[in-house]
Amino acid sequence: MSTPTDWANRHAPSLAEIEALADAAFAALPEEFRRLCAGVRIHVDDFPDEETLTEMDCATEFDLLGLFRGVGLAQSGEVATGQMPNAVWLYRRPLLDYWAEHDESLGHLVTHVLIHEIGHHFGLSDDGMAGIEAAADEITDDQRAV
Repeated sequence: MSTPTDWANRHAPSLAEIEALADAAFAALPEEFRRLCAGVRIHVDDFPDEETLTEMDCATEFDLLGLFRGVGLAQSGEVATGQMPNAVWLYRRPLLDYWAEHDESLGHLVTHVLIHEIGHHFGLSDDGMAGIEAAADEITDDQRAV
């Protein structure tokens, strides 16, 4: 258990520190998974921009933890001229807000959101990913029980 002095001089993780967590999470993924993500860029911003908030029908700037933008593998074909590269955005402030109110590590949360957004690159819907994430959580829970 940490003591008050452990936290007395700590600051919220910076954009660069969240990006380092995301890079480490990505590097820990299986090689075949990473290979299928070739060209997907990972960005970290404090918040989504106004256009994204409107497009995603967010009530507040804290509603979105991450976002995939681009053409998923299931839809890809010829790359169109002027097409932006596939990218995952992670939003630092909403991630930190969520982390502060839940019982999981920041590293686990960043990994979870990153994998969720990469799932969109593979063409999975939110509903499709919910089943995969639930199965992964069951495996993790079973491993903890051992």
